[in-house]
Amino acid sequence: MRIGSATTRWLALALASSSARAFYLPGAAPKDYAEGEPVPVYVNALTPVIASNAKLKSMMNYDYYNPGFNFCTPEEGIVKQSESLGSILFGDRIFNSPYNIRMRQNASCTILCKSSLSTEQATFMNERINEDQAINWLVDGLPASELKQDPKSGELFYDMGFNLGNDDDEYAEKPLLNNHYDIRMEYHETANGKFRVVGVLVWPFSLDTPSSGQPTCDTQSANPPHLSVSSTKKNEFYYTYSVTWTKSDTPWATRWDNYLHIFDPKIHWFSLINSIVIVVFLCVMVSMILLRTVSKDISRYNAMDLSEDIQEDFGWKLVHGEVFRQPRYPMALSVLAGNGAQLAAMAGITLGAAFVELYFVMSSLFASRAYYAFGFLSLTAGIVVLTTATVSILFTYFMLCAEEYRWHWRSFLIGGGSAFWLFAYGVFYWASRLSLDSFTSAVLYFGYLFLLSVLDFLVTGTIGFLASYWAVRRLYSAIRVD
Repeated sequence: MRIGSATTRWLALALASSSARAFYLPGAAPKDYAEGEPVPVYVNALTPVIASNAKLKSMMNYDYYNPGFNFCTPEEGIVKQSESLGSILFGDRIFNSPYNIRMRQNASCTILCKSSLSTEQATFMNERINEDQAINWLVDGLPASELKQDPKSGELFYDMGFNLGNDDDEYAEKPLLNNHYDIRMEYHETANGKFRVVGVLVWPFSLDTPSSGQPTCDTQSANPPHLSVSSTKKNEFYYTYSVTWTKSDTPWATRWDNYLHIFDPKIHWFSLINSIVIVVFLCVMVSMILLRTVSKDISRYNAMDLSEDIQEDFGWKLVHGEVFRQPRYPMALSVLAGNGAQLAAMAGITLGAAFVELYFVMSSLFASRAYYAFGFLSLTAGIVVLTTATVSILFTYFMLCAEEYRWHWRSFLIGGGSAFWLFAYGVFYWASRLSLDSFTSAVLYFGYLFLLSVLDFLVTGTIGFLASYWAVRRLYSAIRVD
């Protein structure tokens, strides 16, 4: 639910000025600005978002300065900005922009440029609007956002990016292009009289140029003329913006609190508690069965060794001479287990273990939504590690009881079996939450899903193998072998 009317903007001010618990996002140092000092605005790639009560319609990102958009360009030319490794991996493409914003200096109806779209460009623009593409800016390391309200909790939060246009309901056949931006910059004054940026909000509007030929930026009228670009003729219009600076009590260290929002935390807790109960019950049952059965087996085998009668070994003791033999393709198993161990050490397991959180993780990866509920994710990871280890040990024991000593590869495959469920859930997510019309978007989605499944297979397979290896060594060290 987007908050776009003037009557609700005071809610945003109340949200920004309210104090919040400290959350420090590392990776950047505070930047102090003097009054009137330029505050650079950088543009990033356009990304698809999930509109309210809709599905994700594309997996394609587009450069901001793609010729099909014909956005306004800086007078000094387009300059690509340096990016971190994480930014590159996430597909960011950051450039400078022509916006002229200065600290604590308001601006009203500033003309950015006069743009034109050919029929081909208009078709391209309308297709991107129908895909619910969002514009992304970066101001002092903060993403420009729209103010939205959680429909369930009623909480206000900053949703990164803002709509390229509007194709809702009556505008589905003839979408509107947003060409005016009301920008609200929030700043915090430091003890030394300098100022820091702590929030960036944008309200996009579609405003057609009046007959006078000059834009008025009248966003307060009840029914302003909207701008839609035609695919049958050349289109000419203005890009404009207004800037309003608002003082905020939010310090620089907690400025990300408004951006990081957990949707319906009750679902997280309910799913987590439900999973914990099931896993604890599973582990207790498996442990009781194994302990009772293995204890009886060990006592029986050791009693047979003390007796003078010659008796033939049976069960898992029969394969004590073969169980530690080198498996087939040992190098391949070593490579897979080694890579899985490294990925687990780098916290990659949190991706593969996120079955409870999978919907929210996928929305973050594919729908450009912020996700920071890493506490839930870590607990879920621990649950999956425990479950994977327990199930792998159980099935390895069954194999040994069946006098099958080739447990190495099977324990790895049993542990990695969760990857198939991950891929299956990805297919379900595609069917229920995505509406990818282009073949390219479908290939991208299933390509990423396959890579995530391989990651999960390596990590959980390694856990299953190591748990089984530990159990086998403990099991055979408890019996006497002649």
